[in-house]
Amino acid sequence: MSFITTTDDTRIFFKDWGSKDAQPVVFSHGWPLCSDAWDGQMLFLLQHGFRVVAHDRRGHGRSDQPGQGNDMDTYADDLAAVMEALDLRDAVMVGHSTGGGEVAHYIGRHGTGRVAKVVLLSAVTPIMVSTPRWPGGLDTSVFDSIRKGVFDNRSNFYLDLALPFFGMNRPGVAVNEGLRHTFWNQGMMGSVLGHYACIREFSEVDYTVDLERIDVPTLVIHGDDDQIVPVTHAGALAARVIRGATLKIYEGAPHGLASTHQVRLNSDLLAFARA
Repeated sequence: MSFITTTDDTRIFFKDWGSKDAQPVVFSHGWPLCSDAWDGQMLFLLQHGFRVVAHDRRGHGRSDQPGQGNDMDTYADDLAAVMEALDLRDAVMVGHSTGGGEVAHYIGRHGTGRVAKVVLLSAVTPIMVSTPRWPGGLDTSVFDSIRKGVFDNRSNFYLDLALPFFGMNRPGVAVNEGLRHTFWNQGMMGSVLGHYACIREFSEVDYTVDLERIDVPTLVIHGDDDQIVPVTHAGALAARVIRGATLKIYEGAPHGLASTHQVRLNSDLLAFARA
């Protein structure tokens, strides 16, 4: 397996597929998942001539599970370390959910010198809780219940969470046991400490300033039936903050649309990357 080692001696696992001469597409995954969540997109874009790169966030997947650095500043710096170690340039950065915050915060801290384009997919940006600037968000009690679920019995919590994540709790939608157990497996690969700490980073961190610093073409994609990150307080707002951003709403799509709407998303990513 491939790893880079950060300045605090944390090993970050990554996948790097394709020609080193091809334009890179760099993926940041959501919580509590890992880079495997992007398999459908990575294989597709690899087959269309792109270099595809994805890492497991510290405390997630196959990366180390340190007791320190489980915060968005460090996540963004870890992503920067991967970008620099692989010398990725002219990259299309794609972030889902918490990974959208990670991509935005990477740009906020490190700029767009290595970045050509950005895609925010069902992202937590600008912030999930209500603030004076962004009222109408979720109450902190929602995230306290997530913390309780992770602390008490995260194995069962992840099995249950997969249902609204993929919209399987909607009338007429069949439960896809493969997707559900893949979600569980990816979650259980990670650290309970890292996952618990990350809840604050995807709920209470304000990424507005980071969004304002994005100065490259940006595509915001969000499902209008997202039960995890409501579109009205996320994608719709992020597209307003980012200069010149394009917003695409997937009708009826849940939070995990990279899996449930894979064909449509792959097509949109390819078109945006090639444009």
